[in-house]
Amino acid sequence: DKAPLSKSLLLVPSAISILLTLLFQHYQKFFAYNLQAVKEDFQIWRLVCGRTICLDLKDTFCSSLLIYNFRIFERRYGSRKFSSFLLGAWMLSALFDLLLVEITQYIFGITINSLPSGFLGPVFALFVPFYSSIPRVQVTQVLGHFSITNKSLVYILGLQLLTSGSYIWILALSGLISGICYNSSILKVHRILCVPRWVAKIFSWTLEPVFSSAEPTNEVRVGMGATVDIQRQQRMELLDRQIMMSQVAQMRRQRQQQGGMINWNRLFPPLRHRHNANYQDHPSEQGIPPPTEVSEEQVARLMEMGFSRGDALEALRASNNDLNVATNFLLQH
Repeated sequence: DKAPLSKSLLLVPSAISILLTLLFQHYQKFFAYNLQAVKEDFQIWRLVCGRTICLDLKDTFCSSLLIYNFRIFERRYGSRKFSSFLLGAWMLSALFDLLLVEITQYIFGITINSLPSGFLGPVFALFVPFYSSIPRVQVTQVLGHFSITNKSLVYILGLQLLTSGSYIWILALSGLISGICYNSSILKVHRILCVPRWVAKIFSWTLEPVFSSAEPTNEVRVGMGATVDIQRQQRMELLDRQIMMSQVAQMRRQRQQQGGMINWNRLFPPLRHRHNANYQDHPSEQGIPPPTEVSEEQVARLMEMGFSRGDALEALRASNNDLNVATNFLLQH
């Protein structure tokens, strides 16, 4: 739900990879990530084909599971921002692939003519926001010393993908570097390498109805996965939402102690029911702090997710300009 791009990246490349492996093996050569052909024969198209479809089913399986786990970022950021991150990481990692290959040859004298194919650079790049923004919740301990958290399975999958083939460490390193560059806004990369609004609208009109899913009901949202791992992942997502809501409660307690507070219960009902009635509130002017200055960039991000400008402004003011808190509260209400 709310992750059509992740669903398309999970289904389409996996289906093509399986077909190439089982039925159309003679076409696999067109999807090989052959750097020698790119540099010597100027086959630039290999940078697209060779960096999109995996030719190893183990890589396909691991990358698909990772995309499934990283779908939370599309829900948080919206499809346009998520696709912009993937596009930027995909283009930057292609550049870093070539640089790392040249550095390896210059320092160690190792000539690398080809790399593992697939959508691996952006997948490794997603580990950067996963490490920095997803809360770490301890699930259990092994031997009393080693903690198992809600993020351990994702890191194990990444390690499995990293050790699945030779020279895949180059793709992993280039993906991590590109994720750091994009996530930290170095050189304003996120403004240059982004999906235009008109392109996002075209895909939302054409492809989103195909890959969108209906929102699950409250009765089957948690604990109804087909396997124990899926059920555990569902519970971890619920814990993640609860942690974000606890941050809102903590912020409210801190503002109450400071003597000035925006009442969330009075603020967010009009966000949910504004289309039914106009909500007006005239609190007393004494004891109310001046309104928080809101970043227009964050307002634009919330509007890209489908919220109105008024809702985005009020949510950001109430959350003290915290984009994650405002986004999660709006999604929950």
